[in-house]
Amino acid sequence: MIAVRARFLSTLVLTLGVPSIFLGATAPTASADTEIIDATEVIDAQEVIDAETIPAVADYGDGCVLYPDDKAATLDSLRFRCSAQQQDAIFRAAPLGDVPSGVKSGWVTRPPVMQAVAPPLWIGKTFYTGPDGGYLMNRLTGAGIEGWRADVYAAPALTDGQPAWALNYAPSPTPPVYDEIREVTPGVWFGYSWWRGAFQTTLLLTFALA
Repeated sequence: MIAVRARFLSTLVLTLGVPSIFLGATAPTASADTEIIDATEVIDAQEVIDAETIPAVADYGDGCVLYPDDKAATLDSLRFRCSAQQQDAIFRAAPLGDVPSGVKSGWVTRPPVMQAVAPPLWIGKTFYTGPDGGYLMNRLTGAGIEGWRADVYAAPALTDGQPAWALNYAPSPTPPVYDEIREVTPGVWFGYSWWRGAFQTTLLLTFALA
């Protein structure tokens, strides 16, 4: 635990830059030669949003249930009741949804070791966005200090090629970090944090925002 915590701090919390080989994170498929999409290749986000709707109550079994009218219950499912496989299915089934805007709280949903380490160090993100994206700043420590900027835009997801909101940390001190999220119920986003290495793309963790 000490080694994990030290590595976690060394990449400044929100990047949570510990390869999943240390953490036991269960990763969805992402090709080793998958290319990170930059802002010149973005999807027309509004067209995608207009064509999609967030589904009604979705029961994935064993208490993993998404409630469109209950953020707290949905977050409880994502954090404590949904397995890694169920989380991946939720992401695949979700539309792009709206881009987050303003202050959002954040929670790591897997792997368990990072769920325990993250709360004192990372509490969410603040989005400075319009309908098609913008940028974000992470909220660090309990004081919510802003740091680690990421560009926000719609792009194909690394896992399935369908639209997702890309959170690209190219402007930050850790440019290999690349997140992607979808709105799984109104006002709740779920997604992945990846480390884009020289030889492969590694899942660092999954997280939820609301």
